[in-house]
Amino acid sequence: MKKKIIVIVVALLFVFSFVKDFVKEQLPSINDKKSFRILANPDNKDFMEELVKYGKSEHINVYVEYADDLEAVDMLEEENNYDAVWMSNSVWLYMLNNARVSNSKSISINPVVMGIKKSKASELRFVDNEIKNKDILNAVSSGKLKYVMTSVTKTNTGLTAYLGFLNSLAGSPEILTSDMLNDKDLVTNLKSLFSGVERVSGSTSFLEDMFVNSNDYEAVIATESSLININKQLENSNKETLYLLYPSDGVAINDSPFAYVDRGQEKLEKFNTLQSYLLSLSTQKELEKLGKRTWYGGTNSNADKSVFKTSYGIDTTKYLMPLKYPSKKVMNEAIALYIAELRKPAAVAFCLDYSGSMYGRGERELKSAMEFILDADKASEERLQFSKYDKIFVIPFDSDNRTVLSGSGDNTKKLIERINEADPSGGTNIYGCTVEAFKQLEKTGKDYTKTVILMSDGYSNTGKFDDVTNYYLNMTEKIPVYSIMFGDSSEYELGNLANLTNAKVFDGRTSLIRAFKEVRSYN
Repeated sequence: MKKKIIVIVVALLFVFSFVKDFVKEQLPSINDKKSFRILANPDNKDFMEELVKYGKSEHINVYVEYADDLEAVDMLEEENNYDAVWMSNSVWLYMLNNARVSNSKSISINPVVMGIKKSKASELRFVDNEIKNKDILNAVSSGKLKYVMTSVTKTNTGLTAYLGFLNSLAGSPEILTSDMLNDKDLVTNLKSLFSGVERVSGSTSFLEDMFVNSNDYEAVIATESSLININKQLENSNKETLYLLYPSDGVAINDSPFAYVDRGQEKLEKFNTLQSYLLSLSTQKELEKLGKRTWYGGTNSNADKSVFKTSYGIDTTKYLMPLKYPSKKVMNEAIALYIAELRKPAAVAFCLDYSGSMYGRGERELKSAMEFILDADKASEERLQFSKYDKIFVIPFDSDNRTVLSGSGDNTKKLIERINEADPSGGTNIYGCTVEAFKQLEKTGKDYTKTVILMSDGYSNTGKFDDVTNYYLNMTEKIPVYSIMFGDSSEYELGNLANLTNAKVFDGRTSLIRAFKEVRSYN
């Protein structure tokens, strides 16, 4: 009886968490004069509740929508429905063409660095020694260091880290040019650097959870405040903490700009009130408690040592050499270079539900979503395209697995044709497909980041979760199973797979294509 109660409680907790993650507050009309709409990077969630409360005290109804900086640029250009934007890095404001953004001021400073388990950092002689970015590269290329990070193509932190390494390994030039991107040694070095990536996350919050919940990873690239938060959680769990690395030849730095979006809506006074609050002494002290630097340039010997701990490798009395960012044109070329040549090859297995319940709308939406993801021209619009080095497996399933389809990232035409030719029928067995996906990915070797993407519209009426558990626990290399919930699929069943493999569930009930786009940023 106790076991049943525990299972029910766990299920309810998962459902609550799942709903909380996906329920989105309805934003007011853009013509509502009493409201103030902010488009914010998720990195600013930790203080947003306080900003909303302060707004209410000043009779300003603050509403917030979250998007990473790269997505925010597109949203500001295409929708332009916001009164202010609170990004992680000012560099993205320079990417805007149509949106009129003004009055930008930096709210805090957040270096993007690597945190390594302290025992590993000692082994590599990184503790209490001056290091350069080349030292990190050498440790990775020699096979002595592996790490996890957020997506370069979908998150500010991932892209900022990449641009930092790119600038440093190019020799820290005054201006990074297109010609420099063609340097063979630079490309080779960057390729070696990214060969050390073990897993990629589409968000900072999940990266933190993924790292803390696993003992499999030895290093992570993230913002300083995120790494401080990870260390707090590790300490609370009596686990080994991370030692943060600050290369002397340059560190990528986020400056957290809060800027006004001028649509002729005459809300500048409200904006100034909120910005002044964020820059006030009391708020700055609260931000410092969250691990965000509130001094601008230079050093700070009075920083809170209970937050910026020297045992974490943090020394606020040392000057950080900020890395320069390239022009918009070169930045876009650098992203294209990363996708085509630098990103560690991915091996992805898609488990696609072709049970009888998929007939009609479900079948059409699934095929449309897969065509979007696999068609290089369409996927490139969202920087989601596979590269020629990637391996793709498609496993249609109903009560049993159907024929496994495979192809490379630059030759997906036949895969799309075969997916479109398949017809739904039979029952649902998500577990058998998951095990088969593991088997296919295990054959690809160790030079790939490996991911299972499972899509289902119903309960699994065949197969057993224990089959997946037993196989997974005996695997040398742990492979995450990201699921997309669709139709009447079981949140509980998909949640169990996510919890087992340290992954997550995405909601495809509103838009399957949007869910596929999001899950692609995790591999």
